[in-house]
Amino acid sequence: MNLNRVIFYTALLLIFFIIFFGISDIDIKIQNYFYNFNTNSWILDRNLEPWHTIFYSGAKKALISFGAILLLILIIFWRDKKLQEYKKGLIIVILSAIIVPLSIGFLKKTTNMPCPKNEIHYGGKMPRTSVWQKYKEPYNKMPHIACWPAGHASGGFALLSLYFLFKSKRKRRVAIIVALIVGWAMGLYKMLIGDHFLSHTVITMLIAWLLILIIAKAVLRRDFV
Repeated sequence: MNLNRVIFYTALLLIFFIIFFGISDIDIKIQNYFYNFNTNSWILDRNLEPWHTIFYSGAKKALISFGAILLLILIIFWRDKKLQEYKKGLIIVILSAIIVPLSIGFLKKTTNMPCPKNEIHYGGKMPRTSVWQKYKEPYNKMPHIACWPAGHASGGFALLSLYFLFKSKRKRRVAIIVALIVGWAMGLYKMLIGDHFLSHTVITMLIAWLLILIIAKAVLRRDFV
């Protein structure tokens, strides 16, 4: 993989989709399928089990546990000869598991973008807006909202870093597929309960992959003893 080239094209794709979703109404068209305008409710209740445990609390705990286990393995077997082949890959995965969610969380706190449930169209109080726009009176005085990009799915998409842990093309393919399934399952759940638009998850996926590529570029060029 030519990391510089992939980083460049991923960044371009990210910019394209930020603009595309900002000027189109595709988010609304898709999100309308998940909202019952007769009952003013989302098709999936956020507290409904077992979905809440599987796709929210359980998924978060599983990802945190997975990262912690990999970190322990790296620390305990740091000088083990058998680990040397996978050391850089483990470092990339662990750093991604930390940096991707933290970066997405930081963006969420600064962008002040509404969730679907916050928008007037779905019974909320906020107007439709794009990430580069500022709220006008009286909306600019309302409480800050942290909904863009999708923070919950970021942990799932951080698993895309597993691509750099494996050596064979087959295992790398499987790693990418599993990461996409996990990330999109978490993202779709949040769409069904009115917490995120499609664009939020797409943008999170692209940011996650871009950060992972940058982390990989930094790690692969160094020697670890």
